[in-house]
Amino acid sequence: MAIAGPITYYGTLPQVPPDWPGGFWGHWGTFVGIILVFVLTLVMGFIWVERRGIARFQARVGPNRVGPFGLLQPVADAIKVLLKEDIIPASGDKVVHWLAPVVAFVPVLLIFAVVPFWDGALLADLNIGILYVVAVSSLTTIGIFMAGWGSNNKYSLLGAMRAIAQVVSYEIPLVLSLVAVVLLAGSLSLNDIVRAQNIPFILLQPLGFFIFFLAACAEINRTPFDLLEAESEIVAGFHTEYSGMKFALFYLVEYAEAVAISAIIATLFLSGWRGPLLPPFLWFLLKVFAVFFLIFWVRSTIPRLRVDQVMAFAWKFLLPLAFLNLLITGVQVIVWQGVLPWPVIFVNLAIMVVLIVGWSSFFRLGGGRVEV
Repeated sequence: MAIAGPITYYGTLPQVPPDWPGGFWGHWGTFVGIILVFVLTLVMGFIWVERRGIARFQARVGPNRVGPFGLLQPVADAIKVLLKEDIIPASGDKVVHWLAPVVAFVPVLLIFAVVPFWDGALLADLNIGILYVVAVSSLTTIGIFMAGWGSNNKYSLLGAMRAIAQVVSYEIPLVLSLVAVVLLAGSLSLNDIVRAQNIPFILLQPLGFFIFFLAACAEINRTPFDLLEAESEIVAGFHTEYSGMKFALFYLVEYAEAVAISAIIATLFLSGWRGPLLPPFLWFLLKVFAVFFLIFWVRSTIPRLRVDQVMAFAWKFLLPLAFLNLLITGVQVIVWQGVLPWPVIFVNLAIMVVLIVGWSSFFRLGGGRVEV
């Protein structure tokens, strides 16, 4: 943006115009406020939906006391944690302990800067939008490690190190699945990728969707990959020593990441805001909720994996699949470019069926168990 007026100097310090740089604060402040309200509202909605949904899956009632149908239960939980005492370990690093939840939460909000809610409605239409998402989303791991280190607790540190190992392992197949999407769209901009989806990429990239979805669930610590907080093994992991609002912030990070992943999957594979009859923003929200429903459906039906299965699944199953998907996509782009995509759809769906059968066999036969 251009500077609104000349810079004047008083002594040795420059005095810039109040609206520098040309409406910057009003423009960005409005969008940041909208994103913050949007994310927090969806997080509270997702918490309620997941609790009620899993209760139905498990033949329970779920939250039904606070507000109609328990709708105000997330608000009651927020008030409760605000009133809890904030405890900091006496031998811990107090500054690192305090900063950790903030460092973990802020990058999740930054992801939404490049997510298009409808055509052109995004904070920054970066021509490297996907790279930005990958880079920013990885910063949350630093906050998790800070929490484990600052707590001066061996269980917390072990949980933090597990987090780093898991994120690094699953980041590789996740990024490779994104490369396949970029090959089809011919752009790194998320808005351009949505525009390129005359046919949703989930039909052209079912294997890529499968890889991205599972790798993303592992990165955001969702069941069955939630070894980072496995209470039966490492006593809640990296946030063992957290209480009050700082614990709630980590809880908020987990659901905000679920919102972010749902929005990214809707953008990359489900044609984002595109759809007939309904307004674009409503189409986007419906697709985000559909992806989140799939996330908690998996959580409510698949048991937690062993730590050796989690790591073996990344390196022995998803990584080879990601390379295979990249090879198939390259052939598709070269051979079927400009041709009706039905052969591509049938080939990918056939491969998808075979791989789902292979995935179930992978865990039934032990999941690549590592003997130590």
